[in-house]
Amino acid sequence: MIKTFKALIADGGQDTIRLSSKSGLIGYKIVKFQLIPNKPGALAAEHVVQIFKVYQDPTLISNEIDFTNQTLLAAGYVSNATSGDSSPPRQTILFDNEVFNQDIFVTHKIQNGSGSVNYYIELEQIKLDVNEAAVATLKDMRGRE
Repeated sequence: MIKTFKALIADGGQDTIRLSSKSGLIGYKIVKFQLIPNKPGALAAEHVVQIFKVYQDPTLISNEIDFTNQTLLAAGYVSNATSGDSSPPRQTILFDNEVFNQDIFVTHKIQNGSGSVNYYIELEQIKLDVNEAAVATLKDMRGRE
């Protein structure tokens, strides 16, 4: 089963996607992650959107992408050109194939420019046995330390 999430997120914003359950026997993995500025062609901006396994301190939300961060699940970058620029928007999306069973957190920070960005996420729902659920939960807990 595929679950979808979409929202508009402002610069410096953080959204929580609630996924955790009492038993932890439902896992998820990202199968699609897309970005589109809310005013394509109107505002020049470079947007960085990241998905984390843990809540991010709002004062530390950054446009820096660090794949050595074990709590980072996905990162996306989209460059929004103004209508006077004929080049198409550039987008780069990378995501991990990791299975998780806790809430995830989406952040947005603008590199240059202004505006908000829309994100669209598809998660594949996976049934976990007790051992798989324990491993997924422990991996998430380690990332929170």
